[in-house]
Amino acid sequence: MGENALFGFFEDYIFKESIFKERNALQSNYFPETISHREEQVNQVAKVLAPSLRMERPSNLFVYGKTGTGKTLTVKHVSQNLMKVASERKIPLNILYLNCKLRRGADTEYRLIAQLIRELGKEIPVTGLPTDEVYHEFFSILDAERKTTILVLDEVDQLVKKVGDEVLYSLTRVNEELKKSQISLVGISNDLVFMDHVDPRVRSSLSEEELIFPPYNAFQLQDILRHRAEAALRGDSIEPGVIEKCAAYAAREHGDARRALDLFRVAAEITERNSERKITLAHVDFAEDSIERDRVFDVVKSQPKQSQAALYSIIQSATSQEKPKSTGEIYGNYRAIATRVGLRPLTQRRISDILAELDMLGIINTRVLSKGRYGRTTEISLAVAPSLLGKLRSMLEEGLAFS
Repeated sequence: MGENALFGFFEDYIFKESIFKERNALQSNYFPETISHREEQVNQVAKVLAPSLRMERPSNLFVYGKTGTGKTLTVKHVSQNLMKVASERKIPLNILYLNCKLRRGADTEYRLIAQLIRELGKEIPVTGLPTDEVYHEFFSILDAERKTTILVLDEVDQLVKKVGDEVLYSLTRVNEELKKSQISLVGISNDLVFMDHVDPRVRSSLSEEELIFPPYNAFQLQDILRHRAEAALRGDSIEPGVIEKCAAYAAREHGDARRALDLFRVAAEITERNSERKITLAHVDFAEDSIERDRVFDVVKSQPKQSQAALYSIIQSATSQEKPKSTGEIYGNYRAIATRVGLRPLTQRRISDILAELDMLGIINTRVLSKGRYGRTTEISLAVAPSLLGKLRSMLEEGLAFS
């Protein structure tokens, strides 16, 4: 496309009618006025945090659930309403939110506390001070006035993986150093069992309350999509069956509302790029292939070598004729592959943890089966489209430096 043609394309685009009236309503970071199908969870979070309005310290709260089950949305919704009441009533309350996965500032204990200090409005060097001094500065700022602070750590499991669980212990002990103020933690995690691996002393100091978010079912996902579509699109721009198909796609992937919204948004964008007026089932199919391909490859590329070796061992044994493999069979394959590519083989228990992580990421499916008196076994199968296996195998061979 030449310069003049490109200029003309952009000029035409400005005046071209769009199927969108508010494109942002289909983004995962969009904040709807009401939170659908999470009334019970909203009420529970509200009840735990409400004592802050009486200048009492709320219990520490840990919120668990798979990706796209409304955890962050619910906590932010409650937090906003809590702050609104506190502001109107002039109640000294502060809520700090930090995403531990997205923020580089949460990759060391020093940087985490320094980031919190900056969130409280004071500058501090990015590095260079003793960690104890940074904590002292944090305590001083918190205790400068009588105030309750609620610290929301989203993807807190990522913080613990990067920094260790000692930081949680230190944050829970802050209250012992404070005279005027008080602090409570709200942790949000996609990993339902990460606290099982935290030091018992840390778990004891947290004395946390727990809240589990269940996956959405297909009917709930349809309802969520309809509300978002009404906010995002103009007129009659959806073919029958499109919303149902997007919901079914996400329901089979652990009831992930984010996945359903991404699929619907990409299908809508494809429709507009083709200058068409209705989102069709064909657009959804095209969007599904595109999203699945990008998601799987991005996830696999970002995995450590040991996880890649475990995944390769599953792909190696996965054919359409074979039944799902047990953890023991996969572990045997993994040991051979790890040795072949120069990795020190991990224990079977650690590989079981890695398989649980791959299941959480939607790359594999694990299913625990009871064998009566013979105990239980875990069946493992791939959750990616067969059409992606060839490229996935090649990508892993390259990443693992197969010779």
